Amino acid sequence: MNDWPEGWSDNNRGPRYGRGSAGAQPEGARVMRQVQRGPAVPPGPRSAYGDPGPAAPPHGAGVPQQPSYVDGRGHDGYGDYDSGYNTGQVYGSPGGRGPDDPTGTPGRGPRPAPNWRRRIKWTAITVATVLVVTSVATYFWADSKLRREVDLSKVIDRPEAGDGTNYLIVGSDSREGMSKDDEKKLHTGGAPGKRTDSMMILHVGDNGDTLISLPRDSDVVVPSYQGSTSGKVYPAQGRHAKLNATYAEDGPTLLVRAIESNTGLHIDHYVEIGFQGFANIVDAVGGVDIDIDKGFKDKWSGADFKSGKQTLNGQQALAFVRTRHAFAASDLQRTKNQQKFLAALAHQVATPSTLLNPFKFYPVMGAGLDSLIVDKDMSLWDLASMFWAMKGVNSGDGTSMNMPISGSTGGNLVWDKTKVKTLVDQLNNDEKVTVSGN
Repeated sequence: MNDWPEGWSDNNRGPRYGRGSAGAQPEGARVMRQVQRGPAVPPGPRSAYGDPGPAAPPHGAGVPQQPSYVDGRGHDGYGDYDSGYNTGQVYGSPGGRGPDDPTGTPGRGPRPAPNWRRRIKWTAITVATVLVVTSVATYFWADSKLRREVDLSKVIDRPEAGDGTNYLIVGSDSREGMSKDDEKKLHTGGAPGKRTDSMMILHVGDNGDTLISLPRDSDVVVPSYQGSTSGKVYPAQGRHAKLNATYAEDGPTLLVRAIESNTGLHIDHYVEIGFQGFANIVDAVGGVDIDIDKGFKDKWSGADFKSGKQTLNGQQALAFVRTRHAFAASDLQRTKNQQKFLAALAHQVATPSTLLNPFKFYPVMGAGLDSLIVDKDMSLWDLASMFWAMKGVNSGDGTSMNMPISGSTGGNLVWDKTKVKTLVDQLNNDEKVTVSGN
């Protein structure tokens, strides 16, 4: 008995090939068109184990051939597209391996060779960008730390500027930022106010750089000047004083006025550093190497040095440049030591081990910029030019000397007027200096 609903038995299904089909052909024409089909094998009797029975009748003998939707060139009507279904390969190359791929990684071809030219190009661009950004940031950081506190526009009756650039470098005995322990450690004492312990003129020009020390006990005529705070003009009275006394009287502007009036040399820039700042810079750079010709001691400055090459820390360096009681010609020998040490310090700061090491460069820069007081027109380029010139003097590319002295009066050192005039003329004309100092 047939359990199928009426009209749905196998015997009355009619010519339909499958459900919903009206003919003997499959509906494969609308699905998987990329699969190439060979001649259809009509259903036939099979053995009990599923083996095919007798061969199918020849084409046209009862069952029509299955249609192929791939043309004779192996194309399916969609151009040259071949997904691999017609060869049994879905992804990758035959066998599931990329061509010439010994690893057998499915679906991968050989790894392309790295483009080194492209990598080098982008690495160079990245490095250059980082350097530019870092340099610009460092410049603005350093520029913001400069203490531009000296207004040279308040200096009156100035001589005309000559060729080259003249820096007045002053070491003051300022105790700014120092504790009582610092004063004791550095042997500075606790005297109030500020005085100058050293004064130098550095001329930077095309015919060699010249560093000239001005003894603090130099005898000068105090000129007329404008008060740095009051703005009042004080007329000249013909009085004589030690050069460092002019600084104590009205600060940097009167000191510049006195030097310009007594020499005729125009001062372009002013740089000042105090005790604490000087010691901090030396310590930040890791000490300064110097060769001391003859050992000396001084209980006032705390100096205790043997002869020979040695590295001085901040405390020792300050004692070295301040000592004068240990020498017969106290002020002149001290100025020579100051020149020698400052040139060595500039050389140490400008070495690659400092400039190319950010862990040393930034502390040195920070210590120096925090300690320096400069004029309002000083730029970082001017400051860098000054240090490079001092480095050159230390390397033998320039000249270092004391201001020529002809004698003394009342404990003050008198300048040799003839030699000073020749020296100033050579500096103003940016000529090679031929004058010798003491």
